Amino acid sequence: MPVRVLVVDDSNFFQHRLKDIINEHPDLKVIGIASNGREAIEKAAELKPDIITMDFEMPVMDGVTAIKHIMANRKVPILMFSSLTYEGAKITLDALAAGALDFIPKDFAEVSRSSEVLKKKLHERLITLAGVSARLSPISPAPVIETKPAITTTTSPLRTSVPVAPPASTKAAVSADDNKSAASDNYRLKNKPKILVIGASTGGPVALAEVLVALPANFPLPIVLVQHMPENFTKAFAERLNKQCKIQVREAVDGDQLQPGLALLAPGGKQLMLDKRNGGSVRVLPDDDRVTYKPSLDITFGSAANTYADKVLGVVLTGMGSDGCKGAGLLKQCGSSLWSQDEASCVIYGMPMAVARAGLSDKVLSLKEIGPRLVREVM
Repeated sequence: MPVRVLVVDDSNFFQHRLKDIINEHPDLKVIGIASNGREAIEKAAELKPDIITMDFEMPVMDGVTAIKHIMANRKVPILMFSSLTYEGAKITLDALAAGALDFIPKDFAEVSRSSEVLKKKLHERLITLAGVSARLSPISPAPVIETKPAITTTTSPLRTSVPVAPPASTKAAVSADDNKSAASDNYRLKNKPKILVIGASTGGPVALAEVLVALPANFPLPIVLVQHMPENFTKAFAERLNKQCKIQVREAVDGDQLQPGLALLAPGGKQLMLDKRNGGSVRVLPDDDRVTYKPSLDITFGSAANTYADKVLGVVLTGMGSDGCKGAGLLKQCGSSLWSQDEASCVIYGMPMAVARAGLSDKVLSLKEIGPRLVREVM
């Protein structure tokens, strides 16, 4: 039986082109079209699609509000179509916080010419995401996170109408359950790490927020984050994380110094490598067409292994594909430690599965365990 898709978009042209493109795949079928958020809620309840494609800017009701209503009624995978602008990035992050699983660029030129690259990407994304509905966690009101005082900036503040917050259990450094778990778990880091490197893809924005919110302001390690995202998105994402976390978070620029309690996010469309000079810094390198992912966790992991040898703690979170597996192998060869997220708490069990199945993961943890465990092991 084909995957049943509900298309939500206010553009007549986009509705019909998208329907034609989706229906070209024998395992996909568009079963309905909605022109605004209100209609999307009604058709989602009536048709019960396997997956929904969602625009963000529509009359009557916007996409983010529609997602919250849809997810409150019935958990269903939602793929956002997003503008590749800074403002579009902020709205997309709101949508992911509201329950959307992933996003794809909304490019009218590609849609108009029926780009083969777009078709392949869209077909694969829809089929993959439609298969994860059983893994969607129950939706509950997210507690509001107290944000740090605003830092003066030339950009406008992020919208905060849809807070991303982890369950309350992850916000405490160590809960009673954590202590009980720790008592029965003899695992300890082999070496005291000098740097923490975390990578993620699909499902990563929410997962990274959950991990980082658990860390105290005096977390003793510098942190490097690699999230598969296009340009413009990483700047907005870093700003959002910085408002939510006790540690400082910002998008990395070439030459940034590595500092305890500072998380540097690899910029979209570029590669991030580590440099021991000047007490530890990052190199942000231009795009290379030979590399699939920009940024790539393999490249950052490999650089970390070359720079810090056995003093790295790598963490692989939810995501499609196997980026990070080759780099994890280099980390393990040097004697560093690697953790991976477990299947049950992943949106997509791809990247962490690759390192676990390759025998490279020292510890497999649920998402809610990772932040508190970092505090216990490193502080």
